[in-house]
Amino acid sequence: MKLYVFLALLLAGLCAAWVPAPSTAGPKAASRVPVVVELFTSEGCSSCPSADAALRELEAAQAVPGVEVIALGEHVDYWNRLGWKDVFSSPVYTERQRQYAQSFGTGSYTPQAVVNGRYEFVGSRTGELAATVARAAQAPQAALSVAVREGRASVEVRSLPAGTPAAEVLLAITERGLSSQVGRGENSGQLLRHAAVVRRLIPLGRVQADGTFSATTELAVAAAWQRPNLRAVALVQETASRRIVGVAAAPVP
Repeated sequence: MKLYVFLALLLAGLCAAWVPAPSTAGPKAASRVPVVVELFTSEGCSSCPSADAALRELEAAQAVPGVEVIALGEHVDYWNRLGWKDVFSSPVYTERQRQYAQSFGTGSYTPQAVVNGRYEFVGSRTGELAATVARAAQAPQAALSVAVREGRASVEVRSLPAGTPAAEVLLAITERGLSSQVGRGENSGQLLRHAAVVRRLIPLGRVQADGTFSATTELAVAAAWQRPNLRAVALVQETASRRIVGVAAAPVP
């Protein structure tokens, strides 16, 4: 009996002293710093599937400590003339990539990853992807929120990091779980599975001089989109430098 009591007391002491380590698998998004990874990609590009896979796995695992990775797959349209038309492509994303190219002093290429509008590199570099996301999370963040109700998204910016110049607010609607069976071009015969694809990118307006902003917009969700896989992502982006200084996301119910 004495041995049993001793073991019970010992176990109780260990349980009282043990504090569980923070999980990197799935803590609440509110406890993490959101970081956006934009992947400029195309179904017609043979080097793009590996980048799509890297971003898809990084977002699914959420393995960067203290960070919520938010994927924005933006399919450009300049590959469409080379044998396969990417059904997710849009000149809107081609133009957005061109703006980044001007800021970075680079050309447009695929697959290109852009992290919080601050860093760019070849999107298939898995190690660099995770390290850059962790680095981007150290920058000051705007205080903002996004909510979706009855087909409308409301975005509010309450403050910006000190010294932030002119900035604008954008709303992206993304869809996860998309794939394509490619019939022609460099990826002919392959089933391509994508990271969250940007279905629509909506400019909402400029942040006011006092660092605040508020807007509500219709989401205009297409019938073919799978609502359980949709998310609204609000971005606060410096107009000149293209650096993203704030991110918030919400499901589309």
